[in-house]
Amino acid sequence: VALKQIVGAYGLVCFDKNDIESLVVARLGSPLCIGIENDAFFVGSDATPFIDLTRNVIYLEDFEMTELSSRSPIKIYNLKKNEFTSPNVETLKWNLESIQKGGYPHFMLKEIFEQPKAIENTFSGRLIYRNKTIKLSGLDDLAGRIDNFRRIIIIGCGTSWHAGLVGEYLIEKLARIPVEVEYASEFRYRNPIISQDDLVIVISQSGETADTLEALKIAKRSGAHVFGICNAVGSSIARETFNGIYTHAGPEIGVASTKAFVTQIAALQMLALKLAKIKNTLTKQEFSNYFDELKAVPAIINQILKSSDKIKTIASNFFNTKNALFLGRGFNFPVALEGALKMKEISYIHSEGYPAAEMKHGPIALVDEDMPIIIIATKKGNYEKIVSNVQEIKSRRGKVISIITEGDHIVKKLSDDFIEIPNSNEIFTPFYATIPLQLLSYYVAIERGCNVDQPRNLAKSVTVE
Repeated sequence: VALKQIVGAYGLVCFDKNDIESLVVARLGSPLCIGIENDAFFVGSDATPFIDLTRNVIYLEDFEMTELSSRSPIKIYNLKKNEFTSPNVETLKWNLESIQKGGYPHFMLKEIFEQPKAIENTFSGRLIYRNKTIKLSGLDDLAGRIDNFRRIIIIGCGTSWHAGLVGEYLIEKLARIPVEVEYASEFRYRNPIISQDDLVIVISQSGETADTLEALKIAKRSGAHVFGICNAVGSSIARETFNGIYTHAGPEIGVASTKAFVTQIAALQMLALKLAKIKNTLTKQEFSNYFDELKAVPAIINQILKSSDKIKTIASNFFNTKNALFLGRGFNFPVALEGALKMKEISYIHSEGYPAAEMKHGPIALVDEDMPIIIIATKKGNYEKIVSNVQEIKSRRGKVISIITEGDHIVKKLSDDFIEIPNSNEIFTPFYATIPLQLLSYYVAIERGCNVDQPRNLAKSVTVE
């Protein structure tokens, strides 16, 4: 009776002080996960806090409640339907080793170095090497409807929104389908125009992001087909979407997302190529070339990770700065945004990401000898324009830290510091440019004495507005 009178979202755990052997839990809007091990029960917003104690979990749905007691079996009561149901107990595949540091000083550094393996897990069972095909069961179910989709709307928050921007570039270039990318927090409040001709893709690491969940529900009510990309099996977004892709990145303990971002990009790469195959917008040879490069991504990231000591040295040269500017063009513009987000999240340095072409439209006013400019200057996509940007920065005494293609001597000479990444097709540069930016943010934060795994004021999963 009391729960029916509550206004707003909640995830509740209650007990009677005269009966501490029993817990009552309830959910509406906020995620709630129950762990079970013999006669012991654990409750959290997700399974991460108790994964070392049990892998047997129950995810409550909205309007559901239950009593946890060793005296009686669990029964789920639905307040809306006024009925009891049996619980669906899931067994998680994560293990204790995956949530320990494994010899690394911080979870964030461990997760940065786990990225090649995480991407391999995203590819596993989907990139079929023997005949160069991509198997995405969720998209295969939609094959007959792809031509009827008027546009694709990608929705996310924070890092997932940045991944969505990469997805926009990928899908429009490869599959020639119009794409819009929306902040979930804005989308849910602006009375968006959605129809049955829209494919809505929602992206979330945890699958429990409150704003993204609400945006998803709006899209469903409007008749759109909703497709999910998330990491957490059995999460709310996984249950609410019609179909989708699990990234299988494994648990990400560090609050600042690293492997979540690159595995989301990996999922979007496969999605874009699969759409292109269905719509026949690539030649057989083009598809084959892209497939081969995508397959090689984990090995190339392993090479880039070997430059971590050099990046550590670069970080020691400017960790005392108060501001930083991140610039990129085309596919690397979202990477610049993500690099700036990582820097501000864990080092507390005010950092902004911009399209490099927009520098003259305001940000150039900030450039002086105390302003480090981190610019992604690979030899792909308007390279001459990027060189011009670097020259303009140097003429105003700015400090340039560049991410360049191996063998590039032009930007290298203009830069105060540089990090080289292997040459690749431009659609894959978001993978390779991201890694140095993650390491740079990490080492800057360490130099500043910050808590990189648990930065102030931030939560891993944003389950409230």
